Amino acid sequence: MDRTGHPDRRTLLAGGLVVATAALAGCSSTSAAPSATSASPQARPATPAAAFARLMDGNKRWVSGDLEHPDRDPDRRELVAQAQEPFGSILSCIDSRVPPELLFDTGLGDLYVMRTGGEAVGPVVTGSVEYGPMTSGTPLIVVLGHQRCGAIEAAYKSIRDGKPLPGNLEAIAKALRPAYEQAAREGGTDPVETMARAQVELTAADLRSNEDLAPLVGRGALAVVGAYYSLDTGKVEVLAGAPS
Repeated sequence: MDRTGHPDRRTLLAGGLVVATAALAGCSSTSAAPSATSASPQARPATPAAAFARLMDGNKRWVSGDLEHPDRDPDRRELVAQAQEPFGSILSCIDSRVPPELLFDTGLGDLYVMRTGGEAVGPVVTGSVEYGPMTSGTPLIVVLGHQRCGAIEAAYKSIRDGKPLPGNLEAIAKALRPAYEQAAREGGTDPVETMARAQVELTAADLRSNEDLAPLVGRGALAVVGAYYSLDTGKVEVLAGAPS
């Protein structure tokens, strides 16, 4: 992502992560957590491929209706009250029909979730996505777009017609302009859907190659997956980056 205007960011991160080990122990350490045998029978996936498989298995249950509703009882609440160790980070849209915890059939302490209009990103959002992989070894990031995205449609029409959106909504449109431009080059019968998919692919590629996450990706400790959710079927389609 764009690091312009943040010349000391890597220095700050280097020092900040040392501080985080002690000061944020309650957030990312598991040493104080009680045994997970009763509340969470499944161990945290240790690899990107295992984490991805866990997510997609959950989505299959969502599609079929054969839900397990894991990690959603008082025992789980007590287990994660002092510490957490999520196995995935999801960057998705704010759309009320696309709650990651439900469509992947997960529960408390399983996922870090960031939601912005059209998966628009900026320094704060990028830092939030980086938090899990860089402080607690979360092995998977999923950028999740979706069918009939209102934020994408509003940004598309705003840019196409040259009519800025009101208030801070214009910041969303500006963040989505690269996806608009890619969709315009690609053409197609449904430019809004093309733009929505382009936004996922561009955002996932940027995260995969950014200076802080790229080393984790390079050594196989992290996968960044671009995916697309169907409102009609409930199914998550993988666009790029699925770990093998």
